[in-house]
Amino acid sequence: MKFYNIVIKYRLSIAIALLVFGIIVNVSSGFWPAFLLYLVAVILLFGYFFFGPLRLIQEHMESGNMEAAEKVLASVKWPNLLYKPIRSVYYTLKGNIAMMKQDFDGAEKNMKKGLDLGMPMKEAEGASLLQMGMLSMQKNDIRQAESYIRQALRKGLPDKENQAAAFLQLCSIMMTKREFRAAKEFFRKAKALKPTTPQIVDQIKQIEKYISRIPG
Repeated sequence: MKFYNIVIKYRLSIAIALLVFGIIVNVSSGFWPAFLLYLVAVILLFGYFFFGPLRLIQEHMESGNMEAAEKVLASVKWPNLLYKPIRSVYYTLKGNIAMMKQDFDGAEKNMKKGLDLGMPMKEAEGASLLQMGMLSMQKNDIRQAESYIRQALRKGLPDKENQAAAFLQLCSIMMTKREFRAAKEFFRKAKALKPTTPQIVDQIKQIEKYISRIPG
């Protein structure tokens, strides 16, 4: 696995070296002895331009190394050449990193690009729509936030933590709109999922302090 990651990281340099070596072999011994070198070089070049280094990016993000993930993303010089589903993931990852840096405009721009290209899985699309809803909340665009979050729930979310987060966001939106009965229903759904993420658990505790006292 580590060897494979090294190949992904350096495949452009390896491909160029193989091409040069292939040309030397071609000149000295003919085409067929150099054929395998050319073939491997072409496969590596194809992988570099059409698949990119996303495997390395995901590895860094899973370990929480955002700086390393951002450097790998920056190494993609021609994202439009990436295979369409991979290009969608590329822009989504860029959006996630921008959101972590509180660059909400950059996050929205990149995540919209990812959604427009189509996500490889419905759950991934739902998670992206949920993040778009949270971005809209940050910008106080309540109407757009509600639209995105409802779409996220329809598309499907990957786990109960994301589902609970979506219901809590809708609870907050309904309270802002003074639709208290709906707010209580969304809060009940969020609590019933029994999420364990500390931020979500804390949000439930905070809302629970006063939601029983509101009308509806």
